[in-house]
Amino acid sequence: MASASLFILFILQACACLFFYTVGAQANIKVSAIFSFGDSILDTGMNNNLPSGRCNYPPYGRDFPGKVATGRFCNGKIPTDLIAEALGIKDNLLTGVGFASSGSGIDPLTSSTLGVVAMSQQLQYFKDYIGKLKGVAGEEKAEAIIANSLVLMSAGNNDIGVSYTAGSRKLQYTFPAYVIQQSQLYALGARRFGVLSTVALGCEPSGRVAGSCSMTANVGAQTYNNLLKAGIATLQSKHSDAKLVFFDIFTPLDNIASNPHQFGFQNANLGCCGGVGSCLPFTTLVCPDASTYVFWDSLHPTEKTYRIVVSDVLNKTLSSFS
Repeated sequence: MASASLFILFILQACACLFFYTVGAQANIKVSAIFSFGDSILDTGMNNNLPSGRCNYPPYGRDFPGKVATGRFCNGKIPTDLIAEALGIKDNLLTGVGFASSGSGIDPLTSSTLGVVAMSQQLQYFKDYIGKLKGVAGEEKAEAIIANSLVLMSAGNNDIGVSYTAGSRKLQYTFPAYVIQQSQLYALGARRFGVLSTVALGCEPSGRVAGSCSMTANVGAQTYNNLLKAGIATLQSKHSDAKLVFFDIFTPLDNIASNPHQFGFQNANLGCCGGVGSCLPFTTLVCPDASTYVFWDSLHPTEKTYRIVVSDVLNKTLSSFS
């Protein structure tokens, strides 16, 4: 992907002078950069040059700074942006590199069926990035940047929501592969991991049943999340020099989608754009105010929802990185 390579080189110019940010009020945490891997929850535009699975067109980005459709599956900012804000990283140039792809699965097979960047390819991009970073900043400083960065990972939403739920592949296959990816990132020098659970898959507009969250889909998601949490604990026990923290985004999103009015929302059954279908390029089927909707499209929350979810998660987990 030519654009991805250019983006990485652009970021490298900033990495030579990266400095540490401190989260003062919440914990004494120093973060050199943020790297994101996984699926559309964290995708900041990795998919823009793919033939499918992209969203770099209006009305996506309608409420993003500059009203630009950057490739984020949202009306505005996504968890990657909001976590960077919470860490005090105000300059987007210094937030790190986003390798996350719209539907990235934890194995190449998902990539071939969904037309996205598989996790294995994302890892290769990260390896290439580290090599270039060492050339710009020097080996010692590059290793420090990677070790003091925060790696965000989100996977399982497509593998569980599509592959597992549809029965084409089993949970037992996909979950160990995800743990292997974390181990590979550790081997590359990463030491801080924020690992996102799946979203509340049964509460998405496309998955609801008669206006209510699908219990079947949510039980499948929670089964995966429980195994993921246990797997993270196992990895943590093997790597005492690392911090692997489970980010539970399922619970707050389930609470919001099940009780929208308590959180100031008017609609949780439909996506602001497209309702229960796709948010098509330049469509006029879009609500006037996304802040009244829990979901932006049939699968992804609005920025307002993400802000509530991210705040909940960070309030419970940031101290774990100190």
